[in-house]
Amino acid sequence: MPALNVEFSERELEDLRQIAKERGTSMKALVREAAAADIARHRALREGAEAFRHFFAAHAEEFAEAFPEDEPPACGEAS
Repeated sequence: MPALNVEFSERELEDLRQIAKERGTSMKALVREAAAADIARHRALREGAEAFRHFFAAHAEEFAEAFPEDEPPACGEAS
């Protein structure tokens, strides 16, 4: 399995040791779990943003009618 060396300050290492001890796990497992959670959160945000873009595009005319003051000026119109 590929590996990654990560540098931490002494304070960060001590905090990681304490958290791992409190959770009854290894530092390696703790860091892997944190990274996996961040990856999952990033994917969810990306997928949510994509779903919103599709929804907004599909309903652009409805949004324009409901919020005309938020529409950009047409070409040639003064702002």
